[in-house]
Amino acid sequence: MKNEEILEIAMNQSAIDSNCSRNDFMRSENKVVLSAQNANARRYLKLPFSCDLTSYGNNVVASVSEELKEIVKEYIEKYGAPHCFETPNLHILMEKLKPFDCNVCFMAEYFLPDMNSLNSISCGYETKVMNPDEFSTYYLSNWSNALSERNKERDKLAVGAFHKGRLIGLAACSADCDTMWQIGIDVLPEYRNQGIGASLTSKLAIQILERDIVPFYCCAWSNIKSVRNAIKSGFRPAWVQVTVKENGFIAGMNR
Repeated sequence: MKNEEILEIAMNQSAIDSNCSRNDFMRSENKVVLSAQNANARRYLKLPFSCDLTSYGNNVVASVSEELKEIVKEYIEKYGAPHCFETPNLHILMEKLKPFDCNVCFMAEYFLPDMNSLNSISCGYETKVMNPDEFSTYYLSNWSNALSERNKERDKLAVGAFHKGRLIGLAACSADCDTMWQIGIDVLPEYRNQGIGASLTSKLAIQILERDIVPFYCCAWSNIKSVRNAIKSGFRPAWVQVTVKENGFIAGMNR
């Protein structure tokens, strides 16, 4: 695949998730759309959104509920695209959300492979491509970023690193939608800072692309180690999202 094709697939998926058109992400002006259920959306998303802000760097597309439409419209029209995703401006939105018993919950940066930079990186340890039956015994706390115990059916492929037969690092991918698989990575603490994460991430990305699927990588903007791993592996920033959730949901996550 070419970089242009990869970006096109990602934008098409974001359009499905946000209930808008792919071209909406290319506009210079911000846009508000009403969120809606869609069977083809990323499977971990809870639709419809109360409020979700997405930007590929050109503008902000806000996918919202009817009751929050005017509040969010006023907010994204007041601030430029980058500033809608940062404090102190976010505090303005958060204050407006209080009467609706919801608040900003998720703030994430998403990465796509750069085909000019993606290569299979060596790590000095034995590595192995694994199918679900081969990693079925690894649903343990050590590998909770790579594998999802609650959504095993989505875990499609993995690449493991081994030292003397022991699994020391694991990158795995979740089929979060039909065209894109999300990569998660774990490395045992005593084996970190040796390039294992980047090696496994790059190798898995190549395996996914060989299946005509787009790999993507997500982390909090503040997770510097994860961002560095994405960059070293051959990924580049592609889009950002801020998602609003009910206060009860947020409280549950903080328990």
